[in-house]
Amino acid sequence: MKSYLQRLVISGLLIAAAASPAKSQIASPDAELILISDQFKFTEGPTADTDGNVLFTDQPNDQIVRYDFKTNTISTWLKPAGRSNGLFYASERRLIACADNQNELWEINPSSKEKRVLAKTYQGRNFGGPNDCWVDHDGTIYFTDPLYQRPYWSQEIPADHTRGVYRVTNNGKITLVASDLIQPNGIIGDPKQRILYVADINAGKTYRYRIAEDGTLQDKTLFCQLGSDGMTIDRKGNVYLTGRGVTVFNSQGEKITNIPVPRGWTANVTFAGPDRRHLFITAGDSVFLLKTEMQGL
Repeated sequence: MKSYLQRLVISGLLIAAAASPAKSQIASPDAELILISDQFKFTEGPTADTDGNVLFTDQPNDQIVRYDFKTNTISTWLKPAGRSNGLFYASERRLIACADNQNELWEINPSSKEKRVLAKTYQGRNFGGPNDCWVDHDGTIYFTDPLYQRPYWSQEIPADHTRGVYRVTNNGKITLVASDLIQPNGIIGDPKQRILYVADINAGKTYRYRIAEDGTLQDKTLFCQLGSDGMTIDRKGNVYLTGRGVTVFNSQGEKITNIPVPRGWTANVTFAGPDRRHLFITAGDSVFLLKTEMQGL
């Protein structure tokens, strides 16, 4: 196991054209990208608890890993973990996991680690593999269901499977709320502004929806010409997309900056730490930490 705090000083690369105030507001030009660990196969799905500690997934190794922010250490939190991908802390007693081993959406009790299947089928058909999720203020779950054929599946998903966005209410009702996307992937919302962002990664676009009073998605508009694997948002409404590093857009869909990450693919990102001012980034076999000037929503 390599040292947890291997520092990658990228002051000359982190904020391109750092002289611009709009670009330098995310992280200072001398910010350091900290390599926490590179011992995994493919990291995904980070989400922070109320203390700012992070759970993330290592899907090929079928485990959920915990990063302790205070001690800068990592440990296996759950294994096996249903080949979980995206995660989201709904509360201290409720972790939502996109467990695509059996094409399911799970609820996990963080204390007991007891698991409950929230969604497995829709209108008699299996999901294609829940990928990423976001939980609204009332506990309603929105999740993306693309189709990435997994080598470990024993089940077969038809090629004409609907790549969609689904909503799961607290009473277990499941509805398809978006079905006109090529390959929906990253998802994040703003509960106060009643906005949901969904990345259509194969289309190379991210869309913004208005969350209606009944929970349906309305007024679909193009947010930016970039798809994303995972996403997060800060208190100013800036949206963070992943793929080639982390690309940040303001609430109007205008690009602010790109944060380079020294891996071939950056899968996901979330805000971590007790004050939510650090970006926790999952990228290939590695996870990174970066202090910012922003605060996560």
